[in-house]
Amino acid sequence: MEIAYYDAEAVEKALDYQTCVGVLREAMQVLSTRHAVQPLRQIIELEEQGLFAIMPGALDRARGFGAKLVSVFADKERQGRSRHRGVIAVFSGETGAIECLADAEAVTTLRTASASALATATLARGDAQVLTVMGTGTQARAHVLAHRHVGNFAEVRIWGRTFPHAQSLAERLTGELGRPVIALADARTAVRDADVICTTTSAAEPILLGEWVRPGTHVNLVGSSFLGPVEADSALVVASRYFADYRPSALVQASELAVAREAGLVDDAHVVGEIGEVLAGMVAGRQSPEQITLYKSLGHVVQDLAAAAHVHRAHAQIEEPA
Repeated sequence: MEIAYYDAEAVEKALDYQTCVGVLREAMQVLSTRHAVQPLRQIIELEEQGLFAIMPGALDRARGFGAKLVSVFADKERQGRSRHRGVIAVFSGETGAIECLADAEAVTTLRTASASALATATLARGDAQVLTVMGTGTQARAHVLAHRHVGNFAEVRIWGRTFPHAQSLAERLTGELGRPVIALADARTAVRDADVICTTTSAAEPILLGEWVRPGTHVNLVGSSFLGPVEADSALVVASRYFADYRPSALVQASELAVAREAGLVDDAHVVGEIGEVLAGMVAGRQSPEQITLYKSLGHVVQDLAAAAHVHRAHAQIEEPA
């Protein structure tokens, strides 16, 4: 039996941001309510060349199980950037047969930004008007594109450590959205008065400080996905109502949380819940208009599996004879 493989073009043909937000809304509730133990990702450092990650997981009998195998190496054509190359393998929960392989980079781009957009839709104030994205790479662009489906933002700002890169991305997004996107050179100015902030950088040290974030803001911390790099300082962690995609992962792999915990500022109980628990009505989300909410995105393989399975189903429908 030939195994279907979906390259980046096929993934993007079958899955857009709005659809992916809906797919993840269901998947994250399955993750948080099924109570099945999900293995933590295994990351192997490859002699300073890059990383290799193995991420197994399962949704349920109807949605299947599988794994993501991905390398993260520096992109030689784009200095300071990295690429996620690999595959997502989806197996049938009914028969155990492999159903498809999908390009991991394309799926990761879509599902990461869509997961943040879902968190914003769930935790941000309903009157949010200003979106700031920190970063200038693939995920920065994806986060802007995904967020247009969950809010009517009057102003969109881009900040990057290299201002010309921020300008370039802002110009590109202005053309894609048909409305102005502003590039700002100063991080504090970029987040001032923002209602939603997304950090999508490869920064090793904080680029977002708690003293800059006003009450009522929602923050998506996305860029750091393993222990070591931190995008936000401990003051922000302490001040926030902290949510994770998967609590066991956050407790051992979320850098910003680990730094604050090692300093004695918080403990494990600071993670009040998973986004799937909020969606399922098991845990309260935002409790007041003044509260700062924070969603730590480490990424979970069920997001990849659900997205890839949707791509497989969509192409099966396209290819069905009339």
